[in-house]
Amino acid sequence: MSRVGKKPIVIPAGVTVTLNNNTATVKGPKGELTRSFHSDMTINVEENLVTITRPSEAKEHRALHGTTRAVLANMVEGVSTGFTRGLELIGVGYRAQKQGNKLVLNVGYSHPVEIEAEEGLEIEVPANTKIIIKGTDKERVGALAANIRGVRPPEPYKGKGIRYEGEFVRRKEGKTGK
Repeated sequence: MSRVGKKPIVIPAGVTVTLNNNTATVKGPKGELTRSFHSDMTINVEENLVTITRPSEAKEHRALHGTTRAVLANMVEGVSTGFTRGLELIGVGYRAQKQGNKLVLNVGYSHPVEIEAEEGLEIEVPANTKIIIKGTDKERVGALAANIRGVRPPEPYKGKGIRYEGEFVRRKEGKTGK
């Protein structure tokens, strides 16, 4: 039995979960998320608990059981507290600034790179070397952070680039000159 899938999801105060043919809609103070799940999974909403059950012990059903529960738990957490992802710019002259709804990055290219935030996501620049992405959908927050990091990923020799907050970049030794 999946340990993740068996664990019930506690619905916090102010959050409602409604089901319609395995399409879950979660509403909360931060917004609303809707997602359809596999038709084999049975989702039950009782008072302030959500439980997911699977029809058999088949490999596909075991995999879907934990995944369905984790995605639904992330939806509940997203509309109640939200998700944040931090990025830091490391390198001489590397900086970020916000112009309207766009993020403008100067990261060593001959031109500034502009990235626009999607609907439902918010980009903050508290310092010119820090970027914070906020939103209700964990998947979209992570995808936007990965796109920004992909503009200039950290390189292993000097460590310059855009990295996640707290990310460790393994450094390599350069040429010895012998």
